[in-house]
Amino acid sequence: MTTAPASATSSDRRTRRWTAADVPDLTGRRALVTGANSGIGAVQARVLAEHGADVVLAARRPEAARAVADRISASGAPGAVSVEELDLASLDSVRALAARLEGPLHLLVNNAGVMAPPRRRETVDGFELQFGTNHLGHFALTGLLLPRLLEAPAARVTTVSSLAHFSSDGRVAEGNPPDDYDPQTSYGRSKLANLLFATELHRRTQEPGSPLATIASTAAHPGVSNTRLFSSRDGMGALAVVRLLAPVVGRVVLASPERGAEAVLNAATVAPAGAYIGPTWLGGSRGPVGEVGRSPWGADADLARLLWDRSEELTGVRYPA
Repeated sequence: MTTAPASATSSDRRTRRWTAADVPDLTGRRALVTGANSGIGAVQARVLAEHGADVVLAARRPEAARAVADRISASGAPGAVSVEELDLASLDSVRALAARLEGPLHLLVNNAGVMAPPRRRETVDGFELQFGTNHLGHFALTGLLLPRLLEAPAARVTTVSSLAHFSSDGRVAEGNPPDDYDPQTSYGRSKLANLLFATELHRRTQEPGSPLATIASTAAHPGVSNTRLFSSRDGMGALAVVRLLAPVVGRVVLASPERGAEAVLNAATVAPAGAYIGPTWLGGSRGPVGEVGRSPWGADADLARLLWDRSEELTGVRYPA
């Protein structure tokens, strides 16, 4: 006598890894994804549109984002796609996008980033490039989009951190000062800042009587994925050898952007508020997604509040108390 097929199916459901196919129906919701012109950002935009969301692709290179949007539309995805120019290294650009956007925003994915330029560079506002782009730009964007997020009945904000946050130290609120610039440490600080921002935003939404109570804040990291972060001239790709080898080595060694996007999509659509989602195998570099650990600095509530206060001072964007 053979085992009943229903039992096998039930077991498969209990052990099957979560994938992009498990994203729920998002019909009637609008999402904005930063850095959606390539890599995991482009995958996120496509999957959200495939599940019915109207998606705004916000990118510094709008022509590349339009090519992604055209491919999504041509695929028959039910969600509408549009493109907005956004340079997170410019607070003026951030403010301009926030001023242009109208109507409820149900989901904001703070995904864009710059990784480890070999020499210290600055944004147009004078901040170290990684801290200014990865953290301050997203801090300001989220704060300026709060009116749109609060128009939605249950908005979600997901901020993308990295395993690199483990390489950070407690100087995160100093904004990567010139006296000790190191590409990897400075990148780690910027990604620690992303995690602390998501954590402090969650804490503020949970305070009694909070004006942000309808917003759920989560964080995610993609593991080690094959994206343009390795080849971009703004980051490690400033080194010609890295720029040339990254596409070839990445395809062989690293997880695909589709796999890397899974953790972010989970955090953005189904994870509980306050969760930090990432791959759970091989030290967090790949594998099935789930809740993952953080460094001691990443769990430091006092450091999160210090960074928040400093970020308000630097950007001039203040959140409602």
